Amino acid sequence: MFISPAYAQSGGGGMGGFESLLPLVLIFVVFYFLLIRPQQKKQKQHREMLEALRRGDRIVTAGGIVGTITKANETELTVEIADEVKVRVMRAMVSDVLAKTEARKNENDEDEDDNKKTSK
Repeated sequence: MFISPAYAQSGGGGMGGFESLLPLVLIFVVFYFLLIRPQQKKQKQHREMLEALRRGDRIVTAGGIVGTITKANETELTVEIADEVKVRVMRAMVSDVLAKTEARKNENDEDEDDNKKTSK
């Protein structure tokens, strides 16, 4: 008749298993270089920025509040957002640093603000 019997075809031989995995490996490599690696770099930069926060730095929080750090702790910061208005912010919620203060020469140096308050 017109219908021919279907027979199982023999395998191509050689590297049959590796050829099927090659596209998946290539997709993973592309994802690593385009998505995973840049995200890890950005996280590292953000972590380093958070570790470098000090009193006097002008920051922006994740909520968009702009203020100056008046007190820094390991986990939280006290930020002055207006005259005599201070809020406590978790250190991880800082999204950007607008202005950095200069490093002190010695640990015992007093801030200029402290000198102005005592001289009045």
